[in-house]
Amino acid sequence: MNEVIKKNGINYGIVIGFISILLTASLYAIDIKLFTNLWLGLIMIVVYIIIGIVLVSKTKKQLNGLITFKEAFTVYFIAGAIGATMAVIFNILLFNVIDPEAKETLNNEVIEYTVNMMKKAGAPTEKIKEVAEKMQNTDNYSVANQGKGLVFNFILSAIFGALLALIFRNKTSNLE
Repeated sequence: MNEVIKKNGINYGIVIGFISILLTASLYAIDIKLFTNLWLGLIMIVVYIIIGIVLVSKTKKQLNGLITFKEAFTVYFIAGAIGATMAVIFNILLFNVIDPEAKETLNNEVIEYTVNMMKKAGAPTEKIKEVAEKMQNTDNYSVANQGKGLVFNFILSAIFGALLALIFRNKTSNLE
């Protein structure tokens, strides 16, 4: 593997991980209800997209303006995987070791938010009760569910990495 790709992937992955950890710790410290704020979630998605664009663009520039699909995909996927893994490890520690009661509080906030959204959307009462009961019986912050979330993050990183690679790759026939 090209050293530029490896170095950039690791460095940006650590940056993404620390941003995620800092955000989670800040929301936790300020007000746990902020975890259900849609706008904060959307802003963070935009931040991660911008970081991905900067990462692949910078890597292409360091490779003398030539980057293959595989190289662009790989550098982003490495960064995304490292960042997601760091974030999940922090979440596991925060919600299962440091403050296990916070996950119950957060789960109640998410249930309340979901019920309100379903009411606004005009969902039938029966369906709302069914969803709320199912959510109450699910520990979204368990180690197993955090692991499932990590796999989902890897899939999202692969999809977004593929899109970035399609955009930034050189389109000449002699490149992969």
